[in-house]
Amino acid sequence: MIENKRKIELVVLSDIHLGTYGCQAKEVLRYLKGIKPERLILNGDIIDIWQFSKRFWPNSHMKVVKQIIGMTAKGTQVYYVTGNHDETLRKFAGTKMGNLELVNKLELNVSGTRMLFFHGDVFDVIMKHSKWIAKLGAIGYNSLIQINVLISFFSKLLGRRKVSISRRIKDNVKSAVKYINNFEETVANYAIQKGFDYVICGHIHHPEIREISNTKGKKVTYLNSGDWIENLSALEYNKKKWSIYYYNQDEKMKNATNENDDHDGIDMKMKNKELFKLMVKEFQD
Repeated sequence: MIENKRKIELVVLSDIHLGTYGCQAKEVLRYLKGIKPERLILNGDIIDIWQFSKRFWPNSHMKVVKQIIGMTAKGTQVYYVTGNHDETLRKFAGTKMGNLELVNKLELNVSGTRMLFFHGDVFDVIMKHSKWIAKLGAIGYNSLIQINVLISFFSKLLGRRKVSISRRIKDNVKSAVKYINNFEETVANYAIQKGFDYVICGHIHHPEIREISNTKGKKVTYLNSGDWIENLSALEYNKKKWSIYYYNQDEKMKNATNENDDHDGIDMKMKNKELFKLMVKEFQD
């Protein structure tokens, strides 16, 4: 078990993609069990509803959901900001259950600064105009992750470190780099126009903190929480300062073990309705 939980004012997680093969749910669970945030912002694509047709819902994924619910019961204010992969939840925006609130975007005043939180897909041209292409891309990305898991398994057997094919592709393809830069600048310009000091997104799976200026010299700090497929990253805010947390750089966390970590109990035959009923039952336990 993880002792001495870190107290954090504000934590941002996004793109966990529960319900997919690439989701690093056990690592997410260890991280959540190791922190005690005052506020937790789940900035979109937490549950991957797009992929629910695969009937894939391991116990480790359910444990993440239960951990989050448990945190609300212990006083943590949790905001679930909807993303494109969990867009079905957008029609329920405004719903509150104790310390859990479902929103499509979130504005906070923290330490005298204005912060805007939203997933970011509204500024994705592909998402906006060709959702079927985005979904096709998501299927391709998920397949690539599965291949990556297999390669990493054999790499580990040979005593080598994990390999991330999809990250190498994104880091080296010029068009991908251009897309990321355009996304960041578009989001930043919008935030500047609205008078925010910070704008915090997810969506593109690229952790980042950087100051961006527009043509008139006005500035905003752009932040992206990354993902829990490859980067295993989060944003943490303490004492008026933001930082990017990387799970794989946290030796204490990597060495931590949780009982029941090694049994997933995957049921590939479960129907969507049964999945949701199971989730509701787990919340009530």
